[in-house]
Amino acid sequence: MVAGLRPSATVAMTDRARELKEAGEDVIGLSAGEPDFDTPAPIAAAGQRAIADGFTRYSPNNGTAPLRRAVADKLARDNGLTYGADEVVLSNGAKQSVSQGVLAFCGPGDEVVVPTPYWVSYPEMVALSGATSVILPTSMDDGFKVTAERLEAVLTPRSRMLILCSPSNPSGAVYSEAELAAIAAVVAAHPRLLVLSDEIYERIVYPPAVHTSIARFPGMWERTLLVNGFSKAYAMTGWRLGYLAAPRPLASVCNRLQSQTTSGASSVAQQAALAAFQPDTEALVADMVLAFERRRDYVVSRLRSMPGVRMDVVPDGAFYALPDVSGVFGKARPDTGAAVANSSDLAMYLLEDAKLALVPGGAFGNDDCIRISYAAADDVLEAALDRMEAALAKLQ
Repeated sequence: MVAGLRPSATVAMTDRARELKEAGEDVIGLSAGEPDFDTPAPIAAAGQRAIADGFTRYSPNNGTAPLRRAVADKLARDNGLTYGADEVVLSNGAKQSVSQGVLAFCGPGDEVVVPTPYWVSYPEMVALSGATSVILPTSMDDGFKVTAERLEAVLTPRSRMLILCSPSNPSGAVYSEAELAAIAAVVAAHPRLLVLSDEIYERIVYPPAVHTSIARFPGMWERTLLVNGFSKAYAMTGWRLGYLAAPRPLASVCNRLQSQTTSGASSVAQQAALAAFQPDTEALVADMVLAFERRRDYVVSRLRSMPGVRMDVVPDGAFYALPDVSGVFGKARPDTGAAVANSSDLAMYLLEDAKLALVPGGAFGNDDCIRISYAAADDVLEAALDRMEAALAKLQ
């Protein structure tokens, strides 16, 4: 199974951009899903205190009790969901939480429904479990969101899990309460079906959109694996801390799996994360979200002015734009004369000609698109889009 895994396209493009920079190339990287802000000062200070106070030993396998209680309180306060502290499993990042949710409950003979565009790692995690991904396409025309009717059409007796990401990486789509209610009704009619709800971008939502967890709907709490974490909203990517919340029988299985792989998450990161839920930190998060919204508006405006680029859907959350670039397919590169056949060709051309690193949409299950992360400073985004516009204008 491992031999057949594909490397993460986002990691590969980010690493390639870093290599070029280290070689002296002037590369702008908009491929990584990483906020450009520093970790808020109250969190960083809490981490420093943790080291000074000796919180440097192994943590309990499922995480420290104070942070698990704080997460449970957060889920009750912000999401209207009731979990005990023993129904929260802290892991080394939300990516690990997603992986454990898939590996714990899916296996050979199972089907996992993965709507497109998907985060690049979902199908690979499913493959690692031995289950089969059932790819459910969506497009810009339907807002990159799956409908209840289309979900129902692909479900079979072998369906074991639906992976849902809202706000979405890579499209920025946010499911409305009505859309989630319709999906929940379909899921509830299939007793064997679980939902893995990836909510890592929950805090990065732009009005009038509102984040709602699918676990709130009738019949869903008991079958939902809710994944979230601290990396995106709190600019804590390098701290490596995420969590899974689920009913005790489900959470305990994930906890056992973690005990035989990584064991507990960083004790220092967990002490630092306790400061994430404080009012002064929340105010800093709100400021970051306002900056992301301003950047989104700028990026969308620039993309809409580029010939061959279609940007009909304004992202409601996260910090990605997913424009349709199929309008430039078939055009020839000025340097080699080779035609740009797909998003991978275009991403490589932009990297080589414009020294701009983006991620091809094929990695997300939609080869007509390309992903741009706008988690970068305003002047960086301006320079990047200037380069993109100039490079596209050279295509014949």
